[in-house]
Amino acid sequence: MSSPAVHKAPSAAGTAAGTAGADRGRPPLRRRVALVPTITLLLGALYCLLPVAWVVIASTKSGSELFSTFTFLPGSGLTDNIADLNAYRDGVYWKWMGNSALYAGLGALLSTCVSAFSGYALATYRFRGRETMFNVLLAGVLMPPVILAVPQYLLMAQADLTDSYWSVLLPQILSPYGVYLSRIYAAAAVPADVVEAGRMDGASEWRIFTRIALPMMVPGMVTVFLFQFVAVWNNFLLPYIMLSDDEKFPITLGLFTLLEQGANAPALYTLVITGAFLAVLPLVALFLVVQRFWSLDLLSGAVKS
Repeated sequence: MSSPAVHKAPSAAGTAAGTAGADRGRPPLRRRVALVPTITLLLGALYCLLPVAWVVIASTKSGSELFSTFTFLPGSGLTDNIADLNAYRDGVYWKWMGNSALYAGLGALLSTCVSAFSGYALATYRFRGRETMFNVLLAGVLMPPVILAVPQYLLMAQADLTDSYWSVLLPQILSPYGVYLSRIYAAAAVPADVVEAGRMDGASEWRIFTRIALPMMVPGMVTVFLFQFVAVWNNFLLPYIMLSDDEKFPITLGLFTLLEQGANAPALYTLVITGAFLAVLPLVALFLVVQRFWSLDLLSGAVKS
């Protein structure tokens, strides 16, 4: 008589070994999840950098190479394109670049100063209507620029400032987003105890702001300056409405008029692409120069002063 088969339950050690062997064959869940934001960022970077790469490569092509060669195959006409751009209308392109530098540089500097004053006042002082004023500024951040362009033009027309440099500069001085960012940064970077200590020592409010608060706010103000510089440099709608003399055009409006002429003269397309490539270089240089002013130490300015 045969004995019945005995089924033995798998031991705990065997089960653990089998599970460990299965886990070694696939990456941990945490590592797989961490790959998702990395891949997303890479796709976002590719989306942003691909047009820049196209402009850089297309600017090296001559007129005949632009439409006949592979998109990302470099050409041999960069120097000729720059020479043609320099010769176009006696170098009006560089006039447009100078105008953009004036609008963006002076406009961003004035806007940063106004934002620093306003943000510090909103963060430090307590007065009636402070929150209401701040909420109005927040509404200005959400307001599309196209809605403000026509009223701004009417105001400039009443002041007889249209078709002038001031018609582009003045509307850029007040930046609701710059004031908002300055207030948030001043509230975080300037301790109230430091301000009160300055007052107890007999320092005036202006001296407290310039010698104590402003050095603490430098990293935030550099950010405001960069944001406003890029916004003014890339602004198209406001100059398009305000200006009629192409000698006062910024680079964005100048390249637009050049592109419109390219519909009848395809040879101008290479000038537009080369001009767009050269117009990006000042922004890249600005970021490389001012990035050293960013600091994680919010109190470094107070220690130095």
